Amino acid sequence: MTTAYDVAAVREDFPILDTTVRGKPLVFLDTAASAQKPRAVIEAISEFYETHYANIHRGVYQLSADATQRYEGSRDTVQQFIGATDRREVVFVRNATEAINLVAHTWAEKNLQAGDEVLITALEHHANIVPWQMLGQRKGIRLRVAPVNERGEVVLEEFEKLLNDRTRLVAVAQVSNALGTILPLESMIELAHKRGARVLVDGAQAIPHMPVDVGQMDCDFYVFSGHKLLGPSGIGVLYGKLSLLEAMPPFLGGGDMIESVSFEKSTYAPPPARFEAGTPDIAGAVGLDAAIQYLQGVGIERVALWEHELLEYATAKLSEIDGLRIIGTAAEKSAVLSFVLEGVHAHDVGTALDQAGVAVRVGHHCAQPVMEIFGVPATVRASFALYNTRNEVDQLAAALRETLEIFR
Repeated sequence: MTTAYDVAAVREDFPILDTTVRGKPLVFLDTAASAQKPRAVIEAISEFYETHYANIHRGVYQLSADATQRYEGSRDTVQQFIGATDRREVVFVRNATEAINLVAHTWAEKNLQAGDEVLITALEHHANIVPWQMLGQRKGIRLRVAPVNERGEVVLEEFEKLLNDRTRLVAVAQVSNALGTILPLESMIELAHKRGARVLVDGAQAIPHMPVDVGQMDCDFYVFSGHKLLGPSGIGVLYGKLSLLEAMPPFLGGGDMIESVSFEKSTYAPPPARFEAGTPDIAGAVGLDAAIQYLQGVGIERVALWEHELLEYATAKLSEIDGLRIIGTAAEKSAVLSFVLEGVHAHDVGTALDQAGVAVRVGHHCAQPVMEIFGVPATVRASFALYNTRNEVDQLAAALRETLEIFR
């Protein structure tokens, strides 16, 4: 048991957790959709707008220089946090979805030809399916899908069988947003690289909950969103190995991504500026910096242990409820519980829980193929974070029992 983890002290850092919903204390169990923000992030953004805001990179005055330093300082923080070897490997985007689309429209557009294959898994978020389908429509690329077993785990042997000489890219989640399954990335990346394929990892559901080292992982691209990492929405990161980024064409054209412009020809800046056209979300980068520093202060390893304890506790509690079926029982899971109640639609469950002040996510979680595999139209998803408690799990279980009584 993690006795050193002081969840009460952590909760004091999140003002929104004092909110009441329908007269009841908020029980927020939807971090997989978007995390709540610590006071350190809120204050960093507010202070930036109050005393440091200016546009970046092109100003010669002090305020612009200060804003530029804070924006670029965030890049340094991200580099250190994810274990990138060079700050130029960190590209700021809006979110993980934009990062995947950037790779699809630049690296993949340039390097893939008709008949080439992109291999994903059946666990992927729509953001890691649709861009590759669109690429296929443009260029004749074939999308292959590695299956999962009845527990929601990737069948590694089947994944390996799908790798072949036409596989140019493997694009996989580190953690399933719908089920919480942790994928065997080390083995998958090694197998992919042996066949000469590049690897893109969707780390949106992983990076707030476990240590990430892209260098040790040896992925070619890694993407995540700031809003799931305790930071603001509208800011995300694409990591790419520098040699790949340098050879990629721009994604968007405009200001700050150029070296020179004439009516006859434009030349482009090196990475990461090449991929950051226009005025970015400067305050978002400042907020992301604060979020990472806050999480490092708490300790990502301690957070991972605490969330694992919550997952085990919640799994045991919910398994005691007659008529509740957990969807996704992988041996290696992050702090996500996806489930259905017999005879009650997931949306009705979510509405009933809201009456008790319990906030969960219901639906297909932008992972409709996963729902089809398990034969359900939707699930209820409770996702846990560093600020959740065992008492909140008890409240969830009690509210679920009350919901079953209402619908029986």
